[in-house]
Amino acid sequence: MAGEHKFGKRAGMIYAPVDLPKVPDHPTEAKEPVYNGVIIRMVKAILRAQGVRITVFGAENIPAAGGALLAVNHTGYYDFIFGGIPAHLRGRRLVRFMAKKEIFDTPVAGPLMRAMKHVSVDRSSGASSLDEAVAHLRSGQLVGIFPEATISRSFELKDFKNGAVRIAAEAGTPLLPVVIWGSQRLWTKDHPKRLGRTNTPVFIRVGEPVDPGGDTDEAIERLKDAMQILLERVRDDYNRAYGPFPAGEFWIPAAAGGAAPTLDDAAEIDRAARAARAEKKEKKAAAKLDKRADAALGNARTFIDSMKEKFRR
Repeated sequence: MAGEHKFGKRAGMIYAPVDLPKVPDHPTEAKEPVYNGVIIRMVKAILRAQGVRITVFGAENIPAAGGALLAVNHTGYYDFIFGGIPAHLRGRRLVRFMAKKEIFDTPVAGPLMRAMKHVSVDRSSGASSLDEAVAHLRSGQLVGIFPEATISRSFELKDFKNGAVRIAAEAGTPLLPVVIWGSQRLWTKDHPKRLGRTNTPVFIRVGEPVDPGGDTDEAIERLKDAMQILLERVRDDYNRAYGPFPAGEFWIPAAAGGAAPTLDDAAEIDRAARAARAEKKEKKAAAKLDKRADAALGNARTFIDSMKEKFRR
């Protein structure tokens, strides 16, 4: 597969080059009771039941100890799972993902996210999120970030936010490009979930470190260029291993003959979705204000009526 390696199973269900060096379990991360002890075991059971075949390239680029920032492309809701798998092959290391604050505010997922030491991203106060990520990295942990911020409906790389290079540069840790391909076939935006036993193959490739220093815009371009090269390589490997695929598949980019929207069309869909969410949020806020106003008015009327009754006496 991929032409340069023989592959074998690692961690029971993950395929990786047989010459990938084995490293000892990380002394602390491998022992975390919630993340490694519960969540990863549960996730493995789910993926095994679904028959997902995961192949990892380049895991040796992830340090067996010390901090590193993993910049991951984003095509599906399983990317939080797949993005952490290469680290698992490096002594059962763990990735602390940067995720929107709203997830941390939910009653079930919130406590789990905090227990796994993921990083809450409050878009109204981005500086604090960056500082937390830097602190994780400087303490020797791995942090995962999606530079595109949200899922790419085109399955191509969208415009990148600059947080990845800023965080890596400030922390002084490696910035590693990571590309996932096949995740969108399981669960992505605008398409039904395929969470049964689909036997879907997923490829993950970790690249060599990218320099996050110097001009921020230039550093972001370096990161995006590196991830584009990885993405093209992974798609080619995937097609050679499991293709050819029928024309018009929803998970294949338009430029490759698939039915996914183009980057421009996907951007327009994103804009419409953001506008719809904003309108819904405004209506919800207005309704809440109306409810409060009605309650205040009701209280005022009750007070006035009670005063009238008092003066009548």
